Amino acid sequence: MKLQYDNFHSHSQPQRLALASAFLLLLSALSPNLFGPLSGAFPSLFSEWNAPKPMHLHLLNGALERHTVSSSPEPPSVQQQKNLWSPLANQGWRPCLDFEGPRDVPLSLKKSNGYIQVFLDGGLNQQKMGICDAVAVAKILNATLVIPHLDVNPVWQDSSSFAEIFDVDHFIDVLRNEISVVKELPSYFSWSTREYYATGIRATRIKTAPVHASADWYLENVLPLLQSYGIVAIAPFSHRLTFNDLPVNIQRLRCKVNFKALDFVPHIKELGETLVQRLRHPPTKNQVSGTEYLQEGNNEIKKQGDGKYVVLHLRFDKDMAAHSACDFGGGKAEKLALAKYRQVIWQGRVLNSQFTDEELRNKGRCPLTPEEIGLLLAALGFSNRTRLYLASHKVYGGEARISTLCKLFPLMEDKKSLSSADERSKVEGKASLLAAVDYYVSMHSDIFISASPGNMHNALVGHRALLNMKTIRPNMGLLGQLFLNKTMEWPEFQQAVVDGHKNRQGQIRLRKEKQSIYTYPAPDCMCSA
Repeated sequence: MKLQYDNFHSHSQPQRLALASAFLLLLSALSPNLFGPLSGAFPSLFSEWNAPKPMHLHLLNGALERHTVSSSPEPPSVQQQKNLWSPLANQGWRPCLDFEGPRDVPLSLKKSNGYIQVFLDGGLNQQKMGICDAVAVAKILNATLVIPHLDVNPVWQDSSSFAEIFDVDHFIDVLRNEISVVKELPSYFSWSTREYYATGIRATRIKTAPVHASADWYLENVLPLLQSYGIVAIAPFSHRLTFNDLPVNIQRLRCKVNFKALDFVPHIKELGETLVQRLRHPPTKNQVSGTEYLQEGNNEIKKQGDGKYVVLHLRFDKDMAAHSACDFGGGKAEKLALAKYRQVIWQGRVLNSQFTDEELRNKGRCPLTPEEIGLLLAALGFSNRTRLYLASHKVYGGEARISTLCKLFPLMEDKKSLSSADERSKVEGKASLLAAVDYYVSMHSDIFISASPGNMHNALVGHRALLNMKTIRPNMGLLGQLFLNKTMEWPEFQQAVVDGHKNRQGQIRLRKEKQSIYTYPAPDCMCSA
């Protein structure tokens, strides 16, 4: 299997490092090519980064030995495997995406106050939330929504448009009784483009929308402009609508957009369905190449996972690692690289943490590495026969970083291993389309787990909660403390993990004040059954 990896670019300028580190920094400034990529220059100097050793070797050995016939005196019981793979029991909730109260004046009898444009940045899932909020704002203002414009993603350099990701006709049809949506502006407003608003201060552009603005803010500050000019453009717009103190019909409308109106274009769903079918019905193999220890034991136990698969969203890219001050086992070279990346990309906006690695781990603030998420899955009871789909963009550290996870789960797959280049031709090189395929595969999986919180994690937690699907949320605080304990043996680690995740497998969590409705749809968009 070939996974897609990121080339490691070393950039560093950390503060208060040892004299040797400062010297390396000076070299990087005088000769920037010296450190990038590290795999090609001075391999002996950076050998600890090119092939990082496992950080938790004592646990890894225990996890690997659990697969052999003779190593475990008490192999996992049939009932334990049934519990692991069985769907969630009914929790007494059902989706409520349509407002069931008194209806407003029919949309056909309302006169629109004008056109609303929004320009959305971020990745796929952040843009999805922005689209939902834009529909809600259009409803609040009785405005006509222009199909949202998706800005080029500065990190992934993706220029995919709304129509390249989502089914526009389906979007308009689902919302036809809620708001008016148009694909393009009338010709007399054709001047209102993204380029127009980028070249100067414009009276019709709103740049001052506060984060989590209230409905009243839009009525007081945007509606007058809308009525005066007939058009308003709002940018930036991410996270620009509150989650609190909104009418029930507005909250449910947001969920209706998110879970029903935003449907991927056919070729994304077709590729996603192809991957799902190949995960559920893989070719019959007696032995996996390079893997001698595939579990042999009880056929009844093995049967529990047949035809099923887990999606792992491995959020361990360069940005995630650079945002953290944690130690990921790459030694000085890694610390230098991440520090310089922070300085070059964010110009000092991300500073060195005032906390030590141990303090950060105790607080659960360190992203899980591929090795650590593999140990978590193994401790929860997933065997090395588990079909594991890797939903990820690029893994920071490349093949060496992910090798431990591959040892634990040799049947791991991703888009490239499950499909041909021709099948991927319409999505290849487009981060948002690739993320959409991963989203589809994730929504059809038996179990979903994300290595670290983020927009995709939050979006899938909410969507799967709405449909009562099993989703494992790692207990970051517990895991941080367990991984700090270098003397803990595998049985004790495994028991602690199992006990600490009994109520973190998709149980409904009611939304608290200020929490996102897209992550916690109950009770706003779900009804008690």
